[in-house]
Amino acid sequence: MSTDSTDFTLLQAALDLTSSLDLKAGLQNFVDQACALTSSPHATLSVLDTWGATTLQLEFHEDGPVPEVPESLMTAIPASVPLLVNSPSDAPDLDLPASTPPFLGVSILVHEQVYGRLYLCGKAGGYSSADAAVLSALAPAAGIAVENAHLYADSKRTERWISASQSLTTTMLEGADEEEALELIAKTVREVSHADTAIIVLQSVGDTWAAEIVDGKNASSLLGSTFPPEGRAMSVLHEGTGMIVDSMSRAQTMRVPQLAAFGSALYAPLRSRGVSSGVLILLRQIGAPEFDSSELSLAESLASQATLALELASARHAQDVAALLDERDRIGRDLHDFAIQQLFATGMALDAAKQKVAAGQTDPAALESLIDSSLASIDEAVRQIRTIVHNLRERDKAVGLVERIRRESSLTRSALGFAPSLLITLDGNAINSDLDNELVVIDEFDGRVDPDLSDDVVAIVREGLSNIARHAHATAATVCVDVSGRGKSGRVRITITDDGRGIDPARTRNSGLANMAERARRHHGTFDTVSGGEGGGTRLRWIAPLIAPLEG
Repeated sequence: MSTDSTDFTLLQAALDLTSSLDLKAGLQNFVDQACALTSSPHATLSVLDTWGATTLQLEFHEDGPVPEVPESLMTAIPASVPLLVNSPSDAPDLDLPASTPPFLGVSILVHEQVYGRLYLCGKAGGYSSADAAVLSALAPAAGIAVENAHLYADSKRTERWISASQSLTTTMLEGADEEEALELIAKTVREVSHADTAIIVLQSVGDTWAAEIVDGKNASSLLGSTFPPEGRAMSVLHEGTGMIVDSMSRAQTMRVPQLAAFGSALYAPLRSRGVSSGVLILLRQIGAPEFDSSELSLAESLASQATLALELASARHAQDVAALLDERDRIGRDLHDFAIQQLFATGMALDAAKQKVAAGQTDPAALESLIDSSLASIDEAVRQIRTIVHNLRERDKAVGLVERIRRESSLTRSALGFAPSLLITLDGNAINSDLDNELVVIDEFDGRVDPDLSDDVVAIVREGLSNIARHAHATAATVCVDVSGRGKSGRVRITITDDGRGIDPARTRNSGLANMAERARRHHGTFDTVSGGEGGGTRLRWIAPLIAPLEG
């Protein structure tokens, strides 16, 4: 082949390389072209991470055994020039074995950094300086191909992040509560970033910060992990600036041991109006591509936007709470202004009559008249109370049982000092396990429980959580509400557990527990509590049939 012909072929190969926007396909093309232009039977390309470890390996092999290449020869490839070794004597400082095959290696540079190494081996008669010149010409083209592929991937990635951000914000503004919003943030960011695990670190009890939301690999072992004040997460939180760690498994300092099972990590603050409320951590498996600065910028932007949307959702929740408190105040005023005042006046009249009877100043006609008027007054007070309760129920008709349970759980957060864990299941399956049919499942759940039983279910959840807030000194609580079956064969089961100090056996006044027991008896159900187990705390269990059996 003439020099002109060789140059033209090389130019065509270089143009072919730089035109590719698919990174893996472009790199494989580089390997194939290198072998074709040098008549090499074998080639291997290794893409390297910051630590020099291989993250991607592409090969070309003709039929026959693959020669064994010493590791020292592969790592000796310089950054700027090819390495040509046809026999061990060509590289005496490497102390190569006699079986070392002919070898030709070159580095691929991207932004003046070694991105990968290509080596050819096993050519009969060895490699020539012309072969080295071919690789020297192809390697820059491969570097350009990598840059082009990265730019294209960056543009597609940015498009993907923007779309995810818009979708995330829209969903949260449609009415997701705080916990649902945080879970959605973690899941969305993990998927869009191609991370294996996403963690949201939030303030826990006191001054501690913990992994409150985890999505992806090793979620169960990471959930609840605490982050020390001197660690990376707290640094990001306080400084308000994200960071990238090239490899958690290789990090010299690891204050959260569970994170050592991962490779690259990205930390982004959940920040709004200059204040950080938490930290988003993205993790990839060992050997996966490292996070880069563009991903960090996108993650910081999305985290800030999500935080703002979360604040709006919290503000809306606060509005709902305020409206509920106003409603309770109104009910209290109605009771005070009408029923309670009337009953108080009736009580005073009866007390005065009692004193007259005791003093012997009894006028039978006057006493009869007083009793009649007192009974009428009590009847009126009862009527007023019934009217208030009826109006309250009428306003709640549009609110289903699931939503009422969620509200009660959410409203106790401030009293408890933490958010209780809530699980609502239908026939043993969580109602949110199928997001596409969640509304249908909720309607089914609400429809199986009649209004009277629904009121008592809500009351049990409210009373159970209130007891924990008042007496347990707990740091965690779980509420499980399950509806199973239908009609007479169906039942509703409520289980409320906490990690507090348990029920004080010396406490004789337990009106809350007595009320819950009475509500169970009214529905022909059961109620029991267990306190002081191995882990401490209390478990409350309330069970009632969906339709109570007839007396008889």
